[in-house]
Amino acid sequence: MQVLPTDHPTVPTPKVGVLLINLGTPDALDYWSMRRYLGEFLSDTRVVELPKILWQLILQGPILTFRPKKSAAAYRAIWNNELDESPLRTITREQTEAIAERMSEQGIRVEFAMRYGNPSIPSMIEKMFNDGCWKILCVPLYPQYASSTTGSVVDKIGDTLKGMRWQPTIRVSPPFYDDPVYVAQLAASVRRQLAALEHEPEILVASFHGVPKEYLMKGDPYHCMCQKSARLLREALDWPEDRFRVAFQSRFGPKEWLKPYADELIEELGHQGVKRVAVVSPAFISDCVETLEEIAMGLQETFEEAGGHELIALECLNASDEGIAVLEHLVHRELQGWLSENA
Repeated sequence: MQVLPTDHPTVPTPKVGVLLINLGTPDALDYWSMRRYLGEFLSDTRVVELPKILWQLILQGPILTFRPKKSAAAYRAIWNNELDESPLRTITREQTEAIAERMSEQGIRVEFAMRYGNPSIPSMIEKMFNDGCWKILCVPLYPQYASSTTGSVVDKIGDTLKGMRWQPTIRVSPPFYDDPVYVAQLAASVRRQLAALEHEPEILVASFHGVPKEYLMKGDPYHCMCQKSARLLREALDWPEDRFRVAFQSRFGPKEWLKPYADELIEELGHQGVKRVAVVSPAFISDCVETLEEIAMGLQETFEEAGGHELIALECLNASDEGIAVLEHLVHRELQGWLSENA
């Protein structure tokens, strides 16, 4: 139940808050933690658009019986054992702390939440509001809009507000797939990492998380935004067009997804005699299981089996100088009006 700010001895001074929102992470590697996380994620009707009753029969049966073990193995390969958490949680916390430090002089409170798992969006919005953040900027950490990512975050925010008698004022930052600062900082990050390699890769692949092709046909703009992000990145890098590819990864289930599929493209490059490939992931602000395990490990294995020599998974923006510059820019841009009022 929501605890209204009036329950405090004195009503707190209104403050402005920023909530960075990432996709999500399991709390632990055991079967039930993985099952809870996957159950929440795959029960989202924005993620899987099938009749609910039919899908729940499939999900609660074979999928959630066998998939937690497989997913746990992938997470175990990249788990932050020191902190006993996923790299996504570690990195999102680092990003939050860096932005909080930069916003501290303006009295802005910065927190993070996960769309799936903990800390949840409802718990953080209610906590921030009860502590006096009556204006909250929510920043989905997805450069490109998709119904199954940004759309789902907005749904969850709305569901949260429905349960609150006294609601905060909410802003949701828009996708930033073509924002000049994002493109410039992403290019700077890629350029810095490529310069540190002993040999320049023959091919640079921009790999985006895939979605079913039918989502595109229904009007989801994700595919178009991915293509524009990739084009702007290539142009900012001044990378030759014939040495640049776009691909989509992480397909799930029997339906056709956006193509070309990353694993098939990497296999084809290996068969063509390409020896060195670098992969950048412009759909991810933070490294996660998809980049650290699926790309860095899985695609490297695929590439080697097809005759390739070296596949380099470039780091995401994370809490690097470039990554924090992007987030700080977005926050300042979206807080216009609120910042001056809070001064």
